[in-house]
Amino acid sequence: MRGRHGDVSWMYKRASSKDVDDEYGKEETTIRMPNGLGKDIGNPPWSRSLPHVLVAIISSFLFGYHLGVVNETLESISLDLGFSGSTMAEGLVVSTCLGGAFVGSMFSGWIADGIGRRRAFQLCALPMIIGASMSAITKNLWGMLLGRLFVGTGMGIGPAVAALYVSEVSPAYVRGAYGSSTQIAACLGILVALFVGLPAKEILGWWRICFWVATIPAAFLALFMEFCAESPHWLFKRGRGAEAEAELERLFGGLHVKYSMAELSKSERGDDADAVKFSELISPRNFGVVFIGSTLFALQQLSGINAVFYFSSTVFKNAGVPSDSGNICVGIANLSGSIIAMILMDKLGRRVLLLGSFLGMAIAMGVQAIAATSFVSSSGALSLSLGGMLLFVLTFSLGAGPVPSLLLSEIFPNRIRAKAMAVCMAVHWVIASAVLLLQLRRQIFLSLN
Repeated sequence: MRGRHGDVSWMYKRASSKDVDDEYGKEETTIRMPNGLGKDIGNPPWSRSLPHVLVAIISSFLFGYHLGVVNETLESISLDLGFSGSTMAEGLVVSTCLGGAFVGSMFSGWIADGIGRRRAFQLCALPMIIGASMSAITKNLWGMLLGRLFVGTGMGIGPAVAALYVSEVSPAYVRGAYGSSTQIAACLGILVALFVGLPAKEILGWWRICFWVATIPAAFLALFMEFCAESPHWLFKRGRGAEAEAELERLFGGLHVKYSMAELSKSERGDDADAVKFSELISPRNFGVVFIGSTLFALQQLSGINAVFYFSSTVFKNAGVPSDSGNICVGIANLSGSIIAMILMDKLGRRVLLLGSFLGMAIAMGVQAIAATSFVSSSGALSLSLGGMLLFVLTFSLGAGPVPSLLLSEIFPNRIRAKAMAVCMAVHWVIASAVLLLQLRRQIFLSLN
């Protein structure tokens, strides 16, 4: 690296801080040469970082897959493992995963900062492989619950690390699109889980195949991440500047190394290398941004979106609609909205998509409320209710789904970013569990009456 690009301190000696600050205001990257002339080299090629992003979002795919895998298969699982008709046991199969995710998310920031982003991905893949395998071979409810707990731990680590990694290895001008790809991967995971689970009601023991399938992408994540770039931000923060240079060249190309190193130097200026304590996250300096992040994730989950993904089969069955067709429609709506969000993210901005998404969700819930009134015929109520559900999922995926994790990875100060993301994701899982328990209580009430 030194032979090709020279010592990065060359730039710091010859370029004033004002020059660096001025360059920050430009959309295009300009490299200052020794003779004082500027050379406009444009944006880094997006294709160099794309393979690394694609490997990272396998963790988001697994997140979506494990959210959806029990939707179509829960009935056959309960019959095979001997707890059919027990709403409480069925609820535990779903909720145990969320408990594990809470534990994983609480430690995700410390793991990502301690061993690096790449090793954190590989670590999150391990409990997913173990847990899915345990669920696939279990003969009783307790084995299933233990397997789901292991899987949940990996689910808690993966999304937080993916949001960090994607934002840190992506060129700025496509960071929104790449950040949205995590949501698209999660949508694909849910959709694949629904398709894989379709034969579960006809083929005895098919649900075990569904869990075995989950071990394949988890193994790919652990294997392929070995060949991916480590986060230059993490390397630079650890004082490994030469390695950060090498990874920047790998991600952005040699022409952009010096400018990117100057960016890292500026962003890390004033941040000491000491370990971040939890008390710092709630200090007056950082409390505001952590509170905003936690609130965004809380509102995301209070919308009740996970209740749709977990119990849509029950809803469609009660409405007299084939659950397989209904679930596929939900998956397509979710995926379509995420693709639209990826296209618009860097054009309209995060705030517009977020506000529009919550407004659309409010309208969708209004449609469903109208369907529940006596002013609508039974056939009209069914159409409005199902249409409102699909509109709700579509508008959620336009902003409320992809924006929070992307936005927070951009607004958190570098020093606290990983830990702050961990706290916000923990809030996400606590609220998700609370919503699920409320839905479970409702299911138990309906089953008793």
